[in-house]
Amino acid sequence: MPVNILMPALSPTMEKGNLSKWLKREGDKVKAGDVIAEIETDKATMEYESIDDGVLAKIVVPEGTADVAVNQLIAVLAQEGEDPKVAAAAAASASVRPTSAPAPSPQPSPLRGEGVTPSPARGGSATNGASASPALQSAPAPQPGERRGEGGPAPVAGARVFASPLARRLAKEAGIDVVRIQGSGPHGRIVARDVAAAKSGQGLGAPAAAHTPVIAPSMSDQQILALYEAGSYQIIPHDGMRRTIAQRLTASVQTIPHFYLTLDCNIGKLLDAREEINATAPKGEDGKPAWKLSVNDFVIKALALALQRIPEANVTWTEGGMLKHVHSDIGVAVAMPGGLITPVVRNAEGKSLSAISGEMKDLAARARGRKLKPQEYQGGTTAVSNLGMYGIKDFTAVINPPHATILAVGAGEERAIVRNGKIEAAHIMSVTMSCDHRAVDGALGAQLIGAVKTLIENPVMMVV
Repeated sequence: MPVNILMPALSPTMEKGNLSKWLKREGDKVKAGDVIAEIETDKATMEYESIDDGVLAKIVVPEGTADVAVNQLIAVLAQEGEDPKVAAAAAASASVRPTSAPAPSPQPSPLRGEGVTPSPARGGSATNGASASPALQSAPAPQPGERRGEGGPAPVAGARVFASPLARRLAKEAGIDVVRIQGSGPHGRIVARDVAAAKSGQGLGAPAAAHTPVIAPSMSDQQILALYEAGSYQIIPHDGMRRTIAQRLTASVQTIPHFYLTLDCNIGKLLDAREEINATAPKGEDGKPAWKLSVNDFVIKALALALQRIPEANVTWTEGGMLKHVHSDIGVAVAMPGGLITPVVRNAEGKSLSAISGEMKDLAARARGRKLKPQEYQGGTTAVSNLGMYGIKDFTAVINPPHATILAVGAGEERAIVRNGKIEAAHIMSVTMSCDHRAVDGALGAQLIGAVKTLIENPVMMVV
């Protein structure tokens, strides 16, 4: 029987991807494990491996196609003994089986070196990436607290809501909270017709909570375009990365109660230590030093050790309970064309400054080339965002879910300070900690940023 090759879900928030390149052509023989295509997500470009032997009978989606939906048919594989022409003709037949059927437990991924579970065929429910928590790739059956079809139980506060992107947009424009809409799609998924019914007063359930605010709808594209003269602007379509950033950060500021703590750090000793350590780096055969530490490397290490000193702040909020992490996995914001990504330095508390420096250089280079694996940028317990190299004195950063904190680092500069009644010049760097008030209270956040300041001002504590 022919095999459907479907667009895979390569990350928890992925709903669409770009089919960058086919590495096999129609009529080519394919073995299990062969790389047959390159898929570009919002974060990286990945190789897609076949999990079956056969002949590539038909390419349904040509290379270069953008915004291909997850689980959409992209090609058909004829198995041994099958006529490729017959398999191609049966591409749309309901009798063609998918490459990965829904299963109660994760199956091996067709992606080289990735730990991503293949998505089920159409009929499962894909969530919108705007959720504050990672979106489910599929929904074989509604879980406790999730909405079902018409007449199902009312949604509960904090439950995941399954809705199509179009339905979410229509609901937002109408000023209707999607939590109140009863879905009629597969597994209770909210679709456009449900929003239309809700606008007419039908299909609206009770609010999830009496105190839940309804966020005012933003201006529609048509309303915005009407403000500008035709021909006075150029429309640049959003790519997947920019859409994902917009969704995640909007969800963050709408669902996470942020508060901010700022301290000034005297980095005089840190700069001296950095210069001395870099001067002692051994030279390789090419004459280049084995390492060259940056101020950011010290900040990463300081935050990692601070979380070990204040373990109550090394947490993640979930509705079911607090996740208290053992290790300090530090995400580091890296700017790249079209957006940013946050690769994670795992177990940073136990790594030397030179190891952190080398790892960050590798992660940053591959991030800019969109070559990171999902496990290299997903998760983490906190993050660092450094705009000091742009001369920014101080700023506040938006928390990257599921983190409970993020440290914003400004530029180090000479400032006048008062010491023993005298005005002196000192190298000062301002840092601001954004905290999720659900998980980290004010006093706890103050202890955490205080520990970061102590370590930054006494760098010898980071090398013992």
